[in-house]
Amino acid sequence: MQEQTLHVSITMRRLERLCDASAAVGAAVLMAVALMTTASVIGRAFFSHPILGDVELVQLGGAIVVASFLPYTQFRRANIVVDFFTSGVSKGTQRCMDAFGILLYTVTLALITWRVVVGGIDIHAAQERSMLMDLPLWIPYALMIPGLALCVLIGIAQFAECTARAPHKDAA
Repeated sequence: MQEQTLHVSITMRRLERLCDASAAVGAAVLMAVALMTTASVIGRAFFSHPILGDVELVQLGGAIVVASFLPYTQFRRANIVVDFFTSGVSKGTQRCMDAFGILLYTVTLALITWRVVVGGIDIHAAQERSMLMDLPLWIPYALMIPGLALCVLIGIAQFAECTARAPHKDAA
């Protein structure tokens, strides 16, 4: 049991480093999008020349940012939680509900990841491009996959951690 707990904690430390790196990438993309938006607004207001395709870049960058920050919030369990239903239940019931929530979240993210992969492959095969800037649309899909896949790995690790902490009854 102790060896399993040690393995889970080592895995969680590695995942935490990956989450921090993913969040740093998300922050860099967010800053780039914010600076580009600022430059576009200034260009529009003072020179009547906004950045061509600024809305496209915000949309594509926003998708990458969200996918990059999701692992960070999931790892820290900072996603929206409804405590109203769990405030009066026992610790065991709360642990079971947490495990179920993690499992549901993980399955949902696995489905989303799968569909983003399939969608990216389809868009790449069709050679779809953005309307104004003529950017290949498969690139943002590809950049979303690592963050989404990391979310799935975190969910699996958190589910394993949650079930490992569950009290085990010794067979008599």
